[in-house]
Amino acid sequence: MKAITTLILVFACFFSNGQFDQAKVNKKAAQLYSKAMEIAENGNFNQGIRILQDAVRIDPTFADAWLSIAGMYGEQKNYDAAIEHYQEAKGIDAVYFRDYNLPYSINLAGRGEFEKALSSINEFLAITNLNETSRKAGEYRKRSYSFAIEYAKSRKATDYKFEPKNLGDNINSNVSEYYPTITIDGSQLVYTRRVNNFNEDFFGSAFATNQWQRSSELTGNINTNQNEGAQNISQDGQWLIFTGCNFPGGLGSCDLYISYLSPDGGWSTPENMGEFINSESWESAPSLSPDKRDLYFASRRPEGYGGSDIYVSHRLPGGKWSEPENAGPEINTSGDESCPFIHADNRTLYFTSNGHTGYGGDDLFMVHKGPKSKWSAALNLGYPINTIENEGSLVIAADGRTAYYASDRKDSRGGLDLYTFELRSDVRPVKTLWVKGKVFDKNTVKGLPSAVELTDLATKEVISNVQTDEVGNYLITLPVGRDYAFNVNRRGYLFFSENFPLSSKDPDSTYHIDIPLQPIEANAIIVLRNIFFDVNKFDLKMESQVELDNIVKLLKDNPALKIQINGHTDNIGKPADNLKLSNDRAQSVVRYITSKGIDAKRLSFKGFGDQQPVSNNTSEEGKARNRRTELKVINN
Repeated sequence: MKAITTLILVFACFFSNGQFDQAKVNKKAAQLYSKAMEIAENGNFNQGIRILQDAVRIDPTFADAWLSIAGMYGEQKNYDAAIEHYQEAKGIDAVYFRDYNLPYSINLAGRGEFEKALSSINEFLAITNLNETSRKAGEYRKRSYSFAIEYAKSRKATDYKFEPKNLGDNINSNVSEYYPTITIDGSQLVYTRRVNNFNEDFFGSAFATNQWQRSSELTGNINTNQNEGAQNISQDGQWLIFTGCNFPGGLGSCDLYISYLSPDGGWSTPENMGEFINSESWESAPSLSPDKRDLYFASRRPEGYGGSDIYVSHRLPGGKWSEPENAGPEINTSGDESCPFIHADNRTLYFTSNGHTGYGGDDLFMVHKGPKSKWSAALNLGYPINTIENEGSLVIAADGRTAYYASDRKDSRGGLDLYTFELRSDVRPVKTLWVKGKVFDKNTVKGLPSAVELTDLATKEVISNVQTDEVGNYLITLPVGRDYAFNVNRRGYLFFSENFPLSSKDPDSTYHIDIPLQPIEANAIIVLRNIFFDVNKFDLKMESQVELDNIVKLLKDNPALKIQINGHTDNIGKPADNLKLSNDRAQSVVRYITSKGIDAKRLSFKGFGDQQPVSNNTSEEGKARNRRTELKVINN
């Protein structure tokens, strides 16, 4: 159910003649009251308030004037002043005031005083012979206030302070800015600005010297005299997906379009994303997963749960998008859901809804993706992130704590401005690092389009699978809290293997790894960085399975390939013991591979102990590099 707007309640409070007994009101004050009402009808609340203040100075017992001042302050979201003037009116005539407990409660809730708001709405609902509209409005507010009180009780006490900071004059202007979106490295901010009060265009800013630089229109062919808005930039900064309404050749009222960043830094002419993504209905608010494989968006397709629902489409081999799937009842309701944002962890989705229980209007919610991609129950982000007003889009940086959103707070430069704030700890996504670089042929140094895969070593679940661009550039996200196998594959080459142990440590650094892939040729060697053994043991740990299965796949894809597994240790212990341990470990790898159906004639193994170090043995890091398992090509 939509909230009854404050504006309607304001009108109910002061746009009706004869609410007060003119015989008991000072004639001059009554004339000022009538004048203020005419001015307020045109939206000039400041002047209306000034005139009404003159009226109550003349007649301090003029309750309706106090009530109208309160209503106008409420429309301006100046809750403190509104409450003060409602209380003045209540002090004059508490019985007469009972009819105004509804707007009074809304302003109390706007200030976060939900207990008092609930008490006031109960007084309102106790009035006999309330009309049906008023009763429904009161009951709706009572549910919201009760929810707010119970939500606060369910939260642990913290010292969290909600302190949004205006992004300043380099970003904001005297017109509205909204829909912020950022790249994973936090270096680029793209947002929508309403130009000349009707046209929407995209602006961007770079983060340098610890601040956002002065923004400018995006270059290229993306901004037109049409309305471009509700955009999302890909985590690597190469794609921009946005909403275009009433574009020539569009499939519905609003469609999703895509533009690509060209080498010269400009954006390409937008392309309609096609009939699977777009329909005859309304599509908007795109959010692209960090691996560019899933596109979340809002749509009013008739087969949804009601109103606007959130859908997801998957990118297929070859680049086309699948038929969108409804995100399901954990997210969608009979109300409106919109503004999805999938975080860089690829597990936490934020969205707005007026169908889930909340504070009134559109609230912000979050869900987590669990096993088999099932979403958790929606969690309201709570007060004061959510308020009695309508909340809009929210995006969160890779660090999991820095949030950006649009609001029209008191320090706004004009209309909506962009703000940043620290997200409360219990509603944060997983902090996410990333690794990027270039894949190239080791011999020719030519960039290679390749598949880059990230796998959770504990669950064997593929967390991310991305394709490099045409010249081999890649970016893949690393949510902290797990241990990952990182593999790069291309037919005709040995795979590349790396390990990121992030379950027991929380590094602040990101990674840049340029990857020279080795052609499959005699004597080529790669280090298998995801083969694990306990100290002084040769039994393969379960976490090794991902890497071992990659070796099996390599051999099945190349039936003539013969390989040797080499084992190496550091120099701790007796050389003879190290030699035996390295040999036993190499043999364990071969034993696993043959158990998967690979002919033993294609495999050999050899232990070298500590005789072929690749680093010094004077540091723990050097010793770790020396303790390694290698794959060597015998012939192909």
